[in-house]
Amino acid sequence: MFEFAWPWVFVLLPAPLLVRHLVRPVVHSQAALKVPFIDDFMLVREQGASLRNTAKPLLAALVSLVWILMVIAAARPQWQGEAVALPMEGRDLMLAVDLSGSMRERDFVLDRKRVSRLTATKAVAGEFIAQRRGDRLGLILFGDRAYLQAPLTFDHATVRTLLDEAMINMAGKRTALGDAIGLAVKRLRDTTSEKVLILLSDGRNTAGEIQPARAAELAATEALKIYTIGVGADPDSTFFGLTLDTGNDLDEATLKQVADQTGGRYFRARNTRQLAEIYDEIDKLEPVESEERLYRPVESLFYWPLAASLVLGLVTMMLLLRRDSDS
Repeated sequence: MFEFAWPWVFVLLPAPLLVRHLVRPVVHSQAALKVPFIDDFMLVREQGASLRNTAKPLLAALVSLVWILMVIAAARPQWQGEAVALPMEGRDLMLAVDLSGSMRERDFVLDRKRVSRLTATKAVAGEFIAQRRGDRLGLILFGDRAYLQAPLTFDHATVRTLLDEAMINMAGKRTALGDAIGLAVKRLRDTTSEKVLILLSDGRNTAGEIQPARAAELAATEALKIYTIGVGADPDSTFFGLTLDTGNDLDEATLKQVADQTGGRYFRARNTRQLAEIYDEIDKLEPVESEERLYRPVESLFYWPLAASLVLGLVTMMLLLRRDSDS
């Protein structure tokens, strides 16, 4: 869309006409110098006068056009591009997902099929990621050690893809809860936005170099809020009338302590429905920005009429000098 940033400048367009009519010209009286001229010289003089009279309308038109172009340039013409949605200021939110061997337990149901805990986590967390407009998201995967799979980014599609590609035991068979929290603290330390970690696990801390309690202390000093989610069916739960040995070794006490120590909350997910409800609850506790900001790129165009006025001004000056030399 084309527009003028300062359209009020166009009130200056009639200024030269007002000056011409309101200000009286200064007339200098000079004594006439009479010299005997020959007839041929008188003829050249008359022809020069005729040419000057012919050039007057052209000069007047050029001067007027120069003034108009200068006023247009002063009005700051610009072109506004298509509206672009800006990333909204939200939170820096890190997801930490357990990939230990116990996450392969098939005690969750998705689309009426038994699936592993990790498969259910991917489905539910993927939907959660898609809804976090305005937040920078990151992904930590942990087993024997914690690994940063995706740094903080507004590219939610990539984070979701990396989560979908995660596999059991790719980070080791054991569970390093403390290392996962410590890595999140390190990656979120320098951010100035609100910091949140959602940690999902189905076990207890059996690996790593830092204990979860100590890692939670560090997180609290860095104002990192942690929501912990314990997943997995209860021991000896039933599935369609069959008794399941889930091998659940979930350390709920530690997960609850970590959440309480950092101002977050602990949630328990025994099935896919509860897991989805937990992520919905976290979405309410940490709402995204509702107002979308739009930005229209603006390209200034004032230099085109300004350059044209300079060129025409030079042409006008050349014509005036030539007329004066002819006279």
